[in-house]
Amino acid sequence: MKSRILIIDPYYPAFLTSFYNRFPHLKIAKFSIQKQALLDQLFGTADFYSHALTNLGYPAQDIILNAEHLQKQWLSEHSPIKLSFLQKLSDLFVSHLPIVSGKVAQNWELKVLHEQIKHFHPDIIYSHNLGYLDPDFLTQIKPQVKLIVGQIACPLPFWRNFAPYDLIITSFPHFVPMFRRRGIKSEYLPLCFEPRVLDKIPTQKRIYDVTFIGGISRAHKHGFQLLNELANRIKIDVWGYGKNDLNPSSNLYKYHHGETWGKDMYKLMLQSKITINRHIDVAKNNANNMRLYEATGCGAMLITDRKDNLDELFKVGEEVIAYWNIDELVAKIRYYLAHADQRREIASAGQRRTLRDHTYPVRMKQLIGILENYL
Repeated sequence: MKSRILIIDPYYPAFLTSFYNRFPHLKIAKFSIQKQALLDQLFGTADFYSHALTNLGYPAQDIILNAEHLQKQWLSEHSPIKLSFLQKLSDLFVSHLPIVSGKVAQNWELKVLHEQIKHFHPDIIYSHNLGYLDPDFLTQIKPQVKLIVGQIACPLPFWRNFAPYDLIITSFPHFVPMFRRRGIKSEYLPLCFEPRVLDKIPTQKRIYDVTFIGGISRAHKHGFQLLNELANRIKIDVWGYGKNDLNPSSNLYKYHHGETWGKDMYKLMLQSKITINRHIDVAKNNANNMRLYEATGCGAMLITDRKDNLDELFKVGEEVIAYWNIDELVAKIRYYLAHADQRREIASAGQRRTLRDHTYPVRMKQLIGILENYL
């Protein structure tokens, strides 16, 4: 029998708050209804991993670890263990203290997760957030599974001990030798796009000339400088987290429309003629982020920062456009806005490449090949 895989993914808290504010009736809905409603929002990787893995014959389930209403509803339906009233008060208290250690703040989450592991009997635990699960918890469950796998595509959580992981998957090529030097097994796997997105969102008219959809934070220092300068020279519509950290008198603040997630984010990609990409500082000289595949998958023309491995993913100049600096970026935006036929041709070629080579069905075959080697 093929391996059973439990995929663990904490969602962005602001998204969960927004979701339950929009659909308050789901707070008390059955687990299956809540979960499907959350997955239908297409947030993050949604059910993209589990859907493709299941189609390959590997039973897979998603756990949205920090969705409190969802997880506690699962507990009430599937387990005789109940969280005490005092525990609930404690959880409520620590959830409002961001400086509290993950081990304390996740106490109720780990209780539910442990029950779910016993219920699903996975062979493989696949965690999307290396900084979230406490190492002591992973050590505790290690005898119950064959393989504990973590994935990372962001700055390394320096406070975590990675020893309990049997394998770490990363879309950063330079992270692989770094982990291996630490004695931790690691493999490279690029990110990708879910083609079902195009079926789930109606065809859109491309009403935005130039967009940027992504976060602004201290981890994006160089990218922030570039976007700030770009907004001073070209009108660009921006969405994502970090608006409150911008100078209210800046053009970047003026063009910033706030946060967007899931379906709404994909809709904006489908409405964009050109989407700008820039990588997080920790990516160094490597192209890796989700925006490469989301933008091209949605048929927008992608203009991305030049990276050493970009040619391994796309044909530069034919499927995507690359830039070295702000002057080149501005010049290329202006050129392709003025030459619509060339822009549309590149956008179509980029979409064809992504839908051929960079989808979850393709990537999960590659992932299974990696995992089987470590079982």
